[in-house]
Amino acid sequence: GGGAAGLELATRLGARYGRAHHDIILVDENRTHIWKPLLHEVAAGSLDANLDEVGYRGHCHKWGYRYFKGTLAGIDRAAQRIDLAPILDDRGNEVVGAQQLRYEYLVLAYGSVTNDFGTPGVRENCMFLDRRADADRFRDRLLDQCLRVSRAMLVDEASDARVRVSIVGGGATGVELAAELFNAADALGYYGLEVFDRGRLKVTLVEAGPRILPALPERLAESARDELQNLGVRVRTATPIVESTSAGMITGDGELIEADLQVWAAGVKAKPITGGLDGLELSRSGQVVVSPTLQSVTDPKIFALGDCAFCMLPGRDRPIPPRAQAAHQMAATAFDNLRRLMDGKPLRDFDYRDRGSLVSLSRFSTVGTLMG
Repeated sequence: GGGAAGLELATRLGARYGRAHHDIILVDENRTHIWKPLLHEVAAGSLDANLDEVGYRGHCHKWGYRYFKGTLAGIDRAAQRIDLAPILDDRGNEVVGAQQLRYEYLVLAYGSVTNDFGTPGVRENCMFLDRRADADRFRDRLLDQCLRVSRAMLVDEASDARVRVSIVGGGATGVELAAELFNAADALGYYGLEVFDRGRLKVTLVEAGPRILPALPERLAESARDELQNLGVRVRTATPIVESTSAGMITGDGELIEADLQVWAAGVKAKPITGGLDGLELSRSGQVVVSPTLQSVTDPKIFALGDCAFCMLPGRDRPIPPRAQAAHQMAATAFDNLRRLMDGKPLRDFDYRDRGSLVSLSRFSTVGTLMG
């Protein structure tokens, strides 16, 4: 995995050891990396991903590691081997067959995917923001819907047509996307939709919990809620969604929240591996359970970092949260421990430092806390 944890670790190892003495291989199913917390900007059309992404091939050449395009399909711990799924083109034809790579040390950093909690209809009717392709698809559908509304307004000036977007999940992704949509609506006039403005956008942010942004202090969460409502976002808290249909979201009270576009951003879980992980201990959400040294509790030759790792540090009552800053800090510790392993030195425990959280409400405002 070449995300926030994997890419940083490969870069550190490549810069330290290069290709002369060690074979450092980064495997990722994509050809480029874009920082996942930016996908809501790609989805809204505010960010051109082509300008912000990192190409693995050029990056590996510069930093001294190798890149393999592939998707992890399974592990054979006895043979110290990973299995990669066949690579298919956009028509489903096989480009490269299944492959195998040997390892002395394996680092799992394949990230997370959106958790729909088994809610009926979500997979069929909602969009997620797990990958760049998801963000591109949402942007295309958003622009198509804006075009429909614009045409309706040209035909009938009195038309009450709206682009209705429902977002489930009041965490950072849902909140930032809701605000970014209004920034995008303001810019559509420059792209051939002169009659469209933010008044034609109807955004509903739905959260099952009592408030949005639970990771922030309540005062800041309330400030963000006020800012969203001033933009025009309808914020619904304490509103669980029990089903998604083609017409919209159905709440626990049986209310239908009508929507042309539905986004599910209500939680994450470890990305499932089709062939399993050969007996590695997993948490209930499918994360690899690791010791404080970030090694799997089942196999010390395997590390896990970032969103796919379940790390409960001594003295804490909650595992390390699936956040980019945690992935960054884990990569630094894994680099140090891999170096210590190769030098025959004792490993050090991971020490997570919460640096705070910032939530960007597009160009309108930012709320957050800076720790220390």
